[in-house]
Amino acid sequence: MHAWPASEVPALPGSGRDLRIHDTATGGRVTLVPGPVARIYVCGITPYDATHMGHAATYNAFDLVQRVWLDTKRQVHYVQNVTDIDDPLLERAAANGDDWAALAERETSLFREDMTALRMLPPRHYVGAVESIPKIVPLVERLRELGAAYELEGDIYFSVAADPAFGGVSHLDAEAMRLLSAERGGDPDRPGKKNPLDPLLWLAARPGEPSWDGGSLGPGRPGWHIECVAIALEHFGMGFDVQGGGSDLVFPHHEMGASHAQALTGEHPFAKSYVHAGMVGLHGEKMSKSKGNLVFVSRLRRDGVDPAAIRLTLLAHHYRADWEWTDAVLTEAVERLGRWRAAVSRPDGPPADALVEEIREALADDLDAPAALAAVDRWAAAQAAGGGTDTGAPGLVSRAVDALLGVAL
Repeated sequence: MHAWPASEVPALPGSGRDLRIHDTATGGRVTLVPGPVARIYVCGITPYDATHMGHAATYNAFDLVQRVWLDTKRQVHYVQNVTDIDDPLLERAAANGDDWAALAERETSLFREDMTALRMLPPRHYVGAVESIPKIVPLVERLRELGAAYELEGDIYFSVAADPAFGGVSHLDAEAMRLLSAERGGDPDRPGKKNPLDPLLWLAARPGEPSWDGGSLGPGRPGWHIECVAIALEHFGMGFDVQGGGSDLVFPHHEMGASHAQALTGEHPFAKSYVHAGMVGLHGEKMSKSKGNLVFVSRLRRDGVDPAAIRLTLLAHHYRADWEWTDAVLTEAVERLGRWRAAVSRPDGPPADALVEEIREALADDLDAPAALAAVDRWAAAQAAGGGTDTGAPGLVSRAVDALLGVAL
């Protein structure tokens, strides 16, 4: 599966700061100090509907992580998956009288278009669940050999008891885990499981549903969590720098993925840090495909909204915050974009070296994009109030906003 094209990231004078970021697993700030190549895995979409603002906010957060790393002169190895086979996709295809594979390809293509428009840096490896099945099957077989998986009526489950570190990502109690498992695709009430929390690794073939050769597992299709484990282990191995996604992935997805990998390898941790973005709401509820309360990136673009304004709307909210989408927040972003473009269009302006350092420091401080925007606002206001005589300043501001915030002026 191919990703989307990369936009050029302008080079800036000097060097950025190491990123201090909130790690879900430890519950506090950690300083990320990767090697020369920083490694990040971000969980991708299940492509049964278009990219909404909740998706965009998540991928914007991890785009900022990459930009901070690039500014420290590191390379970035970014991997993202596409869950192009799963129950929600099959259910939507059936409801619409659509072919599930065609639906997945159509929505994945639209996602690529949205990411390109928003200037999100693409992953080096963009990998679908279906193409990963030959990698997934041996992992499930290995878990079964290790006694970490068991069969139930033809399906294969992971035993959470096989990982002594289970719970170390989310730190939730058993009751909270059970409730979230039921809410987020698990089946804690299925009779016969060793532990209600045990997640599915391999679903045996069902009538009328697609299935693949599972070797000794029999025909079927993979569970959700093992998909990301197989892809991350193939491209990174254990101990990569950041596992990222929305806060709704903390449990069960990231918790279970960590336990799968740790049981498979006997090593810990799966990822050095777990970073999660907040949820975007509409009309008082989290945007979700199941509720249908969505604002689509593609629809805004069709309505003529500048993608740079959409991105500024995202940047105006701290990545870990839950926030509400309104017409007012978009209007504010459109107005901000206009002020910034007017400011950099003049032939000279106030010196901007200090502004670049302010943006760098804000982003290094747990991706504080609102503080970075406020710094640019101050420079633009000074420019509007009388400017300055530094002929290089407008160009430097434009490059810095592009390189560090992903907004083309």
